[in-house]
Amino acid sequence: MGFSEPRPIQAKGIPAVLKGRDVLGLAATGTGKTAAFALPMLEHLIAQKPRSNSGPRALVVAPTRELALQIHAEIELLAKYTNVRAMTVFGGVGAGPQIRVLRKHPDIVVACPGRLLDLANGRNVRLDNVEMLVLDEADHMLDMGFLPDVRRIIKLLPRRRQNLLFSATMPREILKLTDGLLQNPHTVELGHSKPAETIEHSLYPVDQTRKFTLLKHLLADDGFHSAIIFLRTKHRAKRLARDLEKAGHRAIALQGNMSQGARQKAMEGFRMGRYDVLVATDIAARGIDVANVSHVINFDFPGTPDAYTHRIGRTGRSEQSGQACTFMTRDDMGAVKAIERKLKMTIPRIKIRDMMSGGRETAARGRRQIALSRGPAQELFEPTPNGRRGKPASGYAGRGSSSFGKKQSGVRFGGSGSGHSSGSRPSSGRNGDSSTSFGAGLDGGSSRRRGGGGRRRRSR
Repeated sequence: MGFSEPRPIQAKGIPAVLKGRDVLGLAATGTGKTAAFALPMLEHLIAQKPRSNSGPRALVVAPTRELALQIHAEIELLAKYTNVRAMTVFGGVGAGPQIRVLRKHPDIVVACPGRLLDLANGRNVRLDNVEMLVLDEADHMLDMGFLPDVRRIIKLLPRRRQNLLFSATMPREILKLTDGLLQNPHTVELGHSKPAETIEHSLYPVDQTRKFTLLKHLLADDGFHSAIIFLRTKHRAKRLARDLEKAGHRAIALQGNMSQGARQKAMEGFRMGRYDVLVATDIAARGIDVANVSHVINFDFPGTPDAYTHRIGRTGRSEQSGQACTFMTRDDMGAVKAIERKLKMTIPRIKIRDMMSGGRETAARGRRQIALSRGPAQELFEPTPNGRRGKPASGYAGRGSSSFGKKQSGVRFGGSGSGHSSGSRPSSGRNGDSSTSFGAGLDGGSSRRRGGGGRRRRSR
């Protein structure tokens, strides 16, 4: 299987699990958690005789279908030469096939909370024989509102059991859960608030109207081979994936309301290399575990330090290098400081010069070049070529800032001229129309939408 030595969480956690102790694992995604609980779980199931044949002996609860499937796949690989049988239980598909497998009494069930409760309430699975409970990515379950279901599941389990809980962060609600669940736990903490050291962090100060141009530049880098791009809403994600396809990239959007079949097809396509860009929201990306992702790009700034940690944890896995690129506007400066305080590090700023050379782009001039250099924060927001503040060309410029509930203007930074005020109406006149593309206003060619030699009409 390619194991040469245990990962830190495995070396610290497996001995405690083998001794039968409850374990609290504080570790980010991609740190080897699954093997840390699956290997001693298999050892226990093989060595100990079952109490009865009515229901699974081990239960793993995960927040998403993708994570449940990934955990199941790794358990199947580890249990290949044993008689231990495992299965997955999740919603979005018919329950009939899952019920038929449950009737064969698998040893391990990897389940999402909602479907597991439905099956238990319908008396299609018994949980009174569970000897080991694993709650994986508990903080994600909190984010997705699954903790009430988790508590109901726990009430269906026997009191005599071993409990393992893994979480990248430890919010107050998770602390309350651990207090009532874990008995004298062995704690394994691997700098849970910090991402992997193999990730190189970069901040790109850029106004909203220039993000798409910057994104295309990053995706043209020689070191790029696959990327997950994060946005705030599914509509923005879908629109960006469409515009990237038009720009020649093999991009796919992952949306929370996709059918299970479409979701699995998109993930498999990204995993197998049919797509090199996966565009997603925080919710839609829950449970994604894909090896060899070279870049995570925060097109919209993450709302919290924990969200930042979860997002960029999709790269730099298994001790491989990764790039975490975050676009920031002036409205994100406070959130940047919060992230740096939480991570106890200063993220390098990449100064962007001459991103747009002004006027219309012609074929003779070719692709605009972006010059990057390091610089202090106060100098990072460049004025527009004419030194004036420009009106956003798209109704979507200015959205996606980390300032929730605050209407953003999309005004370009810098310059001393009067130009347009921050309250100017977007030139598209359709603020919120999902038909508008990112490329229309974020690529520097927006002046063609109004005509008139590329000049914009000044607001009064």
